[in-house]
Amino acid sequence: MTPEQCREARKFLGWTHQRLGVRSGTSGYTVRNFELGQVRTRETNVAAIRAALEAAGMEFIPGNGGGAGVRLKKAAD
Repeated sequence: MTPEQCREARKFLGWTHQRLGVRSGTSGYTVRNFELGQVRTRETNVAAIRAALEAAGMEFIPGNGGGAGVRLKKAAD
C-alpha cells in the first residue's frame, strides 16, 4: 500500500486520520505521517493500517501500468 492509496481509501470511507488510527490500533499521527511520506513508518503499522482499511471494504489495486489505486470491494452475491 502506498501513502497515496492510504489517503484515498481513508477519504473514500470519510475517515479522519484519528479514526483510522483508532481502527488500526496505531494513532492519527502515525497515519498522517505515513500519508505524507515524510517519516519512515514501521511495516507493522502499515500492515495494521492496511488491514483496517481492508476490513472496512477497501481493496488495493497494484500498479500495472495504469498506476496503483483503491476501490470498494464488490459485495458477494
